[in-house]
Amino acid sequence: METTARHLRIRGIVQGVGFRPYVYRLARTCELGGWVRNAGDAVEIHVEGDAPRVAVFLTRVGADAPPAAAIAGIDIDRAEPDGVAAFRISESVGAADHAATTHISPDLPVCANCLAEMRDPAHRLHGYPYINCTDCGPRYSIVRGAPYDRSQTTMADWRMCATCQTEYDDPSSRRFHAQPVACPACGPAYAFVPVNARPSVREAMHAGNVVSSAVTALCGGAILAIKGIGGYHLVCDAEDAATVARLRAGKQRPAKPFAVMVADMDVARSLAHVDAHAAALLASSARPIVLLPASRVLEGVAPGLDSLGVLLPYTPLHHLLFDRGGPRALVMTSGNRSSEPIAFTDIDAYLRLVGIADALVTGQRAIARRLDDSVVRPRRSAVMPLRRARGQAPQAVARLASDRPILALGGDLKGAVTLVHGGEAVTSQHLGDLDHPDAQAAFHAAIDDLLALHRLERRNVAVVADQHPQYRSRAGAETGGFARVIGVQHHRAHIASVLAERDELERPVIGIACDGTGYGDDGTIWGCEIFAGSVARGFERVGHLRTASLVGGDAAALFPAQAAAGFVSDPADLARVAAAVFALPGRFRQARRAIDSGTRVFHTTSAGRLFDAVAALCGFVTPVDYEGHAAIWLEQLANGSRLTDGYEMPVAHGVIDYRPMIGAVIGDRLAGRSSADIARAFHLGLAHALAITALQAARRSSTDSIVASGGVFQNALLVDSLEAELSGTGCVLWTNETVPANDGGLSLGQAALGVAEMRRRDA
Repeated sequence: METTARHLRIRGIVQGVGFRPYVYRLARTCELGGWVRNAGDAVEIHVEGDAPRVAVFLTRVGADAPPAAAIAGIDIDRAEPDGVAAFRISESVGAADHAATTHISPDLPVCANCLAEMRDPAHRLHGYPYINCTDCGPRYSIVRGAPYDRSQTTMADWRMCATCQTEYDDPSSRRFHAQPVACPACGPAYAFVPVNARPSVREAMHAGNVVSSAVTALCGGAILAIKGIGGYHLVCDAEDAATVARLRAGKQRPAKPFAVMVADMDVARSLAHVDAHAAALLASSARPIVLLPASRVLEGVAPGLDSLGVLLPYTPLHHLLFDRGGPRALVMTSGNRSSEPIAFTDIDAYLRLVGIADALVTGQRAIARRLDDSVVRPRRSAVMPLRRARGQAPQAVARLASDRPILALGGDLKGAVTLVHGGEAVTSQHLGDLDHPDAQAAFHAAIDDLLALHRLERRNVAVVADQHPQYRSRAGAETGGFARVIGVQHHRAHIASVLAERDELERPVIGIACDGTGYGDDGTIWGCEIFAGSVARGFERVGHLRTASLVGGDAAALFPAQAAAGFVSDPADLARVAAAVFALPGRFRQARRAIDSGTRVFHTTSAGRLFDAVAALCGFVTPVDYEGHAAIWLEQLANGSRLTDGYEMPVAHGVIDYRPMIGAVIGDRLAGRSSADIARAFHLGLAHALAITALQAARRSSTDSIVASGGVFQNALLVDSLEAELSGTGCVLWTNETVPANDGGLSLGQAALGVAEMRRRDA
């Protein structure tokens, strides 16, 4: 039979996931000759043999790829046969002449095969908390450079023993070229380190085994700082209310909910409502925290909320804790104090977590970069990303064709950066709020990471930043030595992020951007904006919320009563809110005096502050403990009502007037209407007003596509209500499903608008 040959170049997440041994086995099965190798940014394959067998190989190579692989594209070219009968795995080569994006796999949860070996008393890896293979284990969290080889990871200091080396070199082994491969004889270990004299910890010191010591401590009411994939977690028994309260006091976190790691899906179902969609998210390769309706109250875990953040174990150590008798539900919260980034180095953990934790479970393998747990919220058959980090970063999030690399720097809250290179947009992990020095360091490290992994120099990269002149992220653009700086308005970037996800850069849409604050074209604080246009041609502001007064600027976000002072402006309403039922604190009156005198008063169209104002009028009169606290409280309150009619919020010339709604809220509260009904009527009224404004703009622009983004659209009730309002109108609603609607997705939208701006400038 005639011999034919093909050369393949496969792009995507195809390194460090067992792709080359998979190709080797497939080629051997098809009785073909040739080779496979890593080529910096891709996997290259030369295959030759009988034409029908080559055809089978070409059909299966993409379809049957390893589960951890994510193929972005396959280029197939005809080649001349080399006359080789056998198939081999060749040495990796560089890719200096290739412009495509370098892909590093996200960190992967421990696989079923490794778990079985870890639980087998007869296996050499029995009980080893660093067990891994090509189908699982750390990736992005240990990488220090490209290509992804052991010497470029935090495992470089451990030399494999003869047995591990044999498995590493064997193409038929599950551990063939698994870069973190190790065993108890040659690999890193964990240590149990008590930091005070609590009895449960003192007893555990003598247990000898790290896992046994940790289990004894947890069952005895201890708080542990446990080193994970991307940082330290503070961990305790979620069903021990006294210990949870002690953890809250130590973290200085009075109300923000804690996530709970459960032993298995059965435990998850005993604590929360888990449908098939939620179960799939829990068990997905990202192993995110999934926000679910709680079916049982765990005292102190999620104060005042009817939802629970649940996640399944994803490291070998997690499984060992449950296997060896640890509590079936563990608080698993970031190792930090309130507002600080998660601790990820051992020194940082000792310095910051001693005083909160009773002991540390620390591992020798270093973490290359800080990675929080990802957080998602199920929404019908879709997903609402809230935080994109471990298990998701650094996957490509969109296709953006650009002739030159572009780096987008996001905002100052929920920082994340996006690099466009080789036609793909890669978004970093969640970096934290840039008002904290550690988050600023993580921000600059993420920039260096992305540029280094893609072999780019700053002088050849254009940078996109928010147009706010005082953003720390923008300062990084101005002083970073980049080729060009492009400013993008905050809310336009939110809308563009949705369209970039969907590869709809040319489509004319009506965009609704609702969040807390963003710097507007006129220098005021925007936050509820309607736009018409497209990413390719730009967005024109065609509507907004009526302007309100805001005392103290961003500081008002901490005090709902302070925000309320700027939205309650009618003299009659001001007289009525003095009634005892509202119990508004002195800060409300102080803010009103500031408004009357014009002292530090700003103009705003912020939907976020409108939510705060209504929450204050419904009874949320204390300072917030975390971003969005009052709005989350208000949404939960509204979910307790079955009301179907919303408050009136008239729309004229694209301006949504909130004043009649504020008056109605005050009147209903005085009349004794339930706060739940008031909260729901507000949500329904706002959704109706947004829909009317968008539909009017859609008719003028002859489009049927409406896009909603911004942190306010993490509110499922608002999104569902807006979708219901648009049902039957012929218009569709698109929201974020890949990057968060909050500022964690901002950099993707900036990148898309930056690409469009570069094209216009170069035209």
